[in-house]
Amino acid sequence: MSVIYKNPHENKMYAFTKGAVERVITSCSTYVSDPEKEPSEMTEDYQNQILENMEGLAKLGLRVLALASREYNEEYVEGEEIDRSKVENNLVFRGLIGLYDPPRPESAPSVKSCHEAGIEVHMLTGDHPGTARAIAGQVGILPAKMGELSKRVADAMVMTAAQFDKLTDDEIDALPVLPLVIARCAPNTKVRMIEALHRRERFCAMTGDGVNDSPSLKRSDVGIAMGQAGSDVAKDASDIILTDDNFASILAAIEEGRRTFDNIQKFVLHLLAQNIAQALTLLVGLAFKDSRGISVFPLAPVEILWIIMITSGIPDMGLGFEVAEPNVMKRPPQSLKAGIFTWQIMIDMLVYGIWTAALCLAAFALVLFAFGNGNLGENCNEALEGCETVFRARATCFATLTWFSLFLAWEVIDMRRSFFRMQPDSNKYFTQWFWDIWRNKFLFSAVIFGLVMMFPLLYIPVINDYVFKHTGISWEWAVVFIEAFLWFCGAEFYKWIKRRVLHRQAMKAGTEGFEDLEDRVFSRYYTDSSSDVANEKQNEKV
Repeated sequence: MSVIYKNPHENKMYAFTKGAVERVITSCSTYVSDPEKEPSEMTEDYQNQILENMEGLAKLGLRVLALASREYNEEYVEGEEIDRSKVENNLVFRGLIGLYDPPRPESAPSVKSCHEAGIEVHMLTGDHPGTARAIAGQVGILPAKMGELSKRVADAMVMTAAQFDKLTDDEIDALPVLPLVIARCAPNTKVRMIEALHRRERFCAMTGDGVNDSPSLKRSDVGIAMGQAGSDVAKDASDIILTDDNFASILAAIEEGRRTFDNIQKFVLHLLAQNIAQALTLLVGLAFKDSRGISVFPLAPVEILWIIMITSGIPDMGLGFEVAEPNVMKRPPQSLKAGIFTWQIMIDMLVYGIWTAALCLAAFALVLFAFGNGNLGENCNEALEGCETVFRARATCFATLTWFSLFLAWEVIDMRRSFFRMQPDSNKYFTQWFWDIWRNKFLFSAVIFGLVMMFPLLYIPVINDYVFKHTGISWEWAVVFIEAFLWFCGAEFYKWIKRRVLHRQAMKAGTEGFEDLEDRVFSRYYTDSSSDVANEKQNEKV
């Protein structure tokens, strides 16, 4: 950037220029080594000396600018456009200036949180490579153990736009790692970087504020513009606008997105697991036939309708108000290909559904055959007369399914951790479960409402035998309590197995088992480096 200044006392004009060191020194024909001496002719050796000094300042994390000036003797007319090439030539180099623009306080913690969440951070900047490398090291974008990387990997991590743009798409795809830092970045470089990420099947979010960022904001999967410092063009090209220009706000949005996604999965899991349980109970229940060969239903149609709409439906809505799980930002992102119905969700639905159905059928069979006379009567799907045992068994089955449905809503609050230990860092070893279920007041109220409403349906005349086709129970509550205990034991045992399996898979994939976060994030690069170094030594021996 150049400005022309007129000194009214001397009636002279001067041109002052500042900018990137490499660009400014090419426009300088002389330099001033001593203010009391005449300018000396610019030489190649002195230019190299300037660049060395610039590298030294840049390694300290300073943004380095070159300053130059000259007396401007050309004619100047107010309001007329000035040819820039006529101003920025034959300049006198005046010196270097290092500006310390420290990273924002939230930058390093935000980058660390991104790495914990399995998100890679790439920095594309217009700064000098040395400055960019220093700042990236300060905030954690680059590993602290850069010296342990092979030259091939280290060179790929930090590039200039000129180096990156020289590479073909095939050469970029062959890099051991896409650059984590690109300095002296141009608009086209950012677009090529996004396309390279897409070729590696990565989901890419891009932040920017300038007009030159608009192509990359448009090309990315999610364009994020700065609301305060961003240009109108960047805002129009983006999908999201940050009103506070804070990188940490992006993390907050990611956390909220993951919470919403998790809650949708919990809703679907609870709903479909109950549907599987009811379907299996009815299908297997077809084997119970009365004297006329007509199947006796373990659950009446109105009972099923009540469980779907009230007992299960209201807690389903309550699951949408659940807060984020403690580890929501410490796990890898969800696969876009899998969507909501992951293998884990589908297996969960089957396990919970089959276990619930098995216990419901067991409750029906125990009351009917083990403790009852085993008489299935006649026309027991319609009337109570002669079907007292069937109606009591059906009421027991209805009570157990109601409890299981309500308890499942609490059990899926965390789909991996135990119901009794959903907050792993809590010191409330015996009471934490209560605070976890009390935290979501809507869900807690929905579960209590479902439990309370079960009693009027069981004991109010006409409603129980005429509408719901069951009758009140007494000693059968022992069966309900025992089966509720068994249901919890089965659910907790399944979660324990799942935690073991998922932990082994994570260890195998290299996402767990590291004490240091940096080792977990950059371990694959150290592995590549080790193999590269071994290959280099092998080549030297040969």
